[in-house]
Amino acid sequence: KHQLFKVIFLGELFFFFKQYQGFARRSTNEVLQLYSAHGQQQKLQRSSVVTQLRGSIKKRLKQDLKSLRSFALELSKDFQRQSKTYLYQVLTAVQEIQLQNEALQMFQIKAFDLEQSLQEVTERYEKEKQKRRALHNSLVELRGNIRVHCRIRPLLPFDTAAGHSISQDRQRSFSEKVAYAVDDETVLVKCSRPGHASINKTFQFERVYSASESQDAVFADVAPLLTSLLDGYNVCIMAYGQTGSGKTYTMLGPQLEENFAFSLEDELELGIIPRAAQEVFRLISEKPPGSYWVEVSVVEVYNNEIFDLLAKDSCGKVFGVKRDVVTTKEGKNDVPLLTHETVENASEFLHLVNRGLQLRVRHPTLVHAHSSRSHLVVTLTITTIISEDNCGTSWEDEQTSQRLNKEVSCTFPQKMRDNKSTSSSRASSPAQLEATEKLKQVKTRLQLVDLAGSECVGMSGVTGAVLRETSFINRSLSALADVLGAIAEQRSHVPYRNSKLTRLLQDSIGGDAKLLVMLCISPDQKYLTESMQSLGFGTRARQVQRGQVKKKNFPVPSKAK
Repeated sequence: KHQLFKVIFLGELFFFFKQYQGFARRSTNEVLQLYSAHGQQQKLQRSSVVTQLRGSIKKRLKQDLKSLRSFALELSKDFQRQSKTYLYQVLTAVQEIQLQNEALQMFQIKAFDLEQSLQEVTERYEKEKQKRRALHNSLVELRGNIRVHCRIRPLLPFDTAAGHSISQDRQRSFSEKVAYAVDDETVLVKCSRPGHASINKTFQFERVYSASESQDAVFADVAPLLTSLLDGYNVCIMAYGQTGSGKTYTMLGPQLEENFAFSLEDELELGIIPRAAQEVFRLISEKPPGSYWVEVSVVEVYNNEIFDLLAKDSCGKVFGVKRDVVTTKEGKNDVPLLTHETVENASEFLHLVNRGLQLRVRHPTLVHAHSSRSHLVVTLTITTIISEDNCGTSWEDEQTSQRLNKEVSCTFPQKMRDNKSTSSSRASSPAQLEATEKLKQVKTRLQLVDLAGSECVGMSGVTGAVLRETSFINRSLSALADVLGAIAEQRSHVPYRNSKLTRLLQDSIGGDAKLLVMLCISPDQKYLTESMQSLGFGTRARQVQRGQVKKKNFPVPSKAK
């Protein structure tokens, strides 16, 4: 009974277990169906949202496309309107350009005609200017006037450096340029004082060089005078101006700081003295050989004393020897015992000049670091050999004389020609010339003068021995001005003896030479007083009438028939 109950219980339990398994299986299937239904529902929901979004996007895109089409149509219409407007403007501009081109062509034709007319007028003006200059030079020759050229140097770095004795108010105006070259014959100076109106003053000279003009331009106007040397005239060229105005640069060129000799490296920068030597020897080279020889002397006038800068001691060392000026029986001034070195070419001449320059006295001042404290006089003497029988003879006789000169030069011993101190490659020995009775010597002289600069003691700041030098420099330049003033006023007495400088230059100043004064001035307001003094000196020099310069006794050959 107990086992039956147990069997029944187990059967019921198995039945319930089976029912539970069926129920669990159905529940699982229902859950799966629910999950599947839920997934499908979510898919349906998502698909409906996407559909709605897609519908709204399509609707919005349609609206945007419609708006864009309308905007594109409006833009196209506006573009068409603007393109028509721009096309009209372009066509109008093209028409205007065509009209302007036609007008420009007419202007070009007129401009070309005007240029041709201007060129013709300029050519006529230059021809008339040359004629006027030629006539003026002829008038200068007949009157014996002194040629005066003026050179305005550029502003230099030391112009802005103020001296110790200069006030701050003046320093502020020092960089102002007051001197200008209006044209090639006129200098304009702006004169102004505090509290007064500015006054423009003009000065006329034979030639005016602006700050931009080169050494070539300066020498081009000097070169014609050198031809006169071989035509029988003495020539003197002197540079005048204040310290630092460019006199030594104009006469010599740039100088080397270590020995104050001028540099020969840059030919474009060479001054009048080396260029004149080259030109003289070039002219001599065109003459018959043996008809000329050249000697050179170099002196300085320092503290009213004359020093021979080519003199040598017993050992052959060069040193400055004091010399004196005497008046000869003929009334000419001469320096006895002055050293004259014979030179064969420009290189030898320049070597001697450089040797003399190393002895020239220089001291620094507030105005110029290498201020020359003496007047330098370089004299180039040309001895021309002519036949005494040739004076007034025919052209054929002159040719015979030239052949005679060649023969005489060929008869000189080789030993004499090799001696530089007594002979020249283009010249004859004086002793041999004296042995030739039919030959005579005519000497012409070229004096090249680099004057010491006038100074204002307060501005240069010199003291002691240098102050004494300044005093002698200013006194000698004042004596030179007095001499020119006396000649201009045709006084009976000309004070040549007031200075060794004027005595040394008496023959050249007094009318025995063609004289050219090269004024050198600074354009700076700082040196206005000194520049005005130099311009005044040049103006007085132009007024000097010395009479026609005398020509040396040269033969005047008649023309061949």
